[in-house]
Amino acid sequence: MRRLQSRGALDLSLSLLKDSDETVLLPISPSCLPHLDLLSLRTTLASDGTFEIVWSQSPLQSKKVRTASNKLEKVLQAWLESHGERWTEELRGDLPGSFQRHGDLLLLGERCFSLPLWRKMDQQVWGAVARGLGAKRLAKMSRISRDGFRSPVVTMLVGEHSWVKHVDNGISYEFDVTRCMFSAGNITEKLRVAGFDCRGETVVDLYAGIGYFTLPYLVHAGASRVHACEWNPDAVKALQKNLEANGVSDRCTVHQGDNRQLQLCDVADRVNLGLVPSSEDGWPVACRLLNRTAGGILHLHQNVTSSLPSDAPRTSGRSADREAWRAWADDAAGRIASLLKDVTGARWTTNTRRIEGVKSYAPRVHHIVLDLECRPS
Repeated sequence: MRRLQSRGALDLSLSLLKDSDETVLLPISPSCLPHLDLLSLRTTLASDGTFEIVWSQSPLQSKKVRTASNKLEKVLQAWLESHGERWTEELRGDLPGSFQRHGDLLLLGERCFSLPLWRKMDQQVWGAVARGLGAKRLAKMSRISRDGFRSPVVTMLVGEHSWVKHVDNGISYEFDVTRCMFSAGNITEKLRVAGFDCRGETVVDLYAGIGYFTLPYLVHAGASRVHACEWNPDAVKALQKNLEANGVSDRCTVHQGDNRQLQLCDVADRVNLGLVPSSEDGWPVACRLLNRTAGGILHLHQNVTSSLPSDAPRTSGRSADREAWRAWADDAAGRIASLLKDVTGARWTTNTRRIEGVKSYAPRVHHIVLDLECRPS
């Protein structure tokens, strides 16, 4: 804890949390993540005992967020009353409880400013919101579209330019918030990928997006070549921009389109399948891509649901989750072995090297990653 505090990484606006499995969660400030060498931090702190960096949606609201919310409430109350409207508890309850900040752009979630009053006010109200939250640009998310690309439906409320820059672990990600999504919750898996030693390896990233995992493989893990597959043209545009910005475009080949039509086989030492809720559609493609002489590693992402009796003690929740993860991993390993035999005509052995929890979406629903070693027999 002292080492985190000395590096300015400990978020003193939040309390320590005791988790259900007797571990303690130490809050790291999101604002300092871009400036931290997380790999070095993990190595240094791990020498003091069991330590890992995890993503947790804390139930405690940051003092900074509360301060911003209080300021916003005062600004909007004064603005509405100056326009002849009365401030009510219903309006207070419709204010944002959280938001994403990308530089000078603030992205509101869909569950705020939903009352009819906001829609009937003129555009000036959004300027008041931006001022209240200390942003120059303001946008609001409505939902995820069903266009096959999982594109966000985002409306710019203040400002016209919608490109933003986000830095994670020394890697720069630029993207259009109205066209592409950015998941802060994947930081732990991006950090883990950054810690791999991929020197001399050819990696295929089947769901590259704007480069969430492609860039850690290139910038930190040192992959010799990455084939990045992505079918969303807006994400491809951002990916190409990010490859250039991080100086690794010479080691990456971008394949735009449906990865099931990818004209590659027998090339990969490692395949990343970073799609949830399930990457199963990509399993046959991944099996075709693996090096048929030496085999390789598949990183399979999946949302896994575990069951727990309502009267079970809290401490048994983690055990139930782990059992569900293991059951899914064992089933996936068997199915991958069968697919590899179908693709190559030869027998393969599969071995679970690691099951990594990334984050939880809901009680008993977890995003996990299975590291599956696949070798020809």
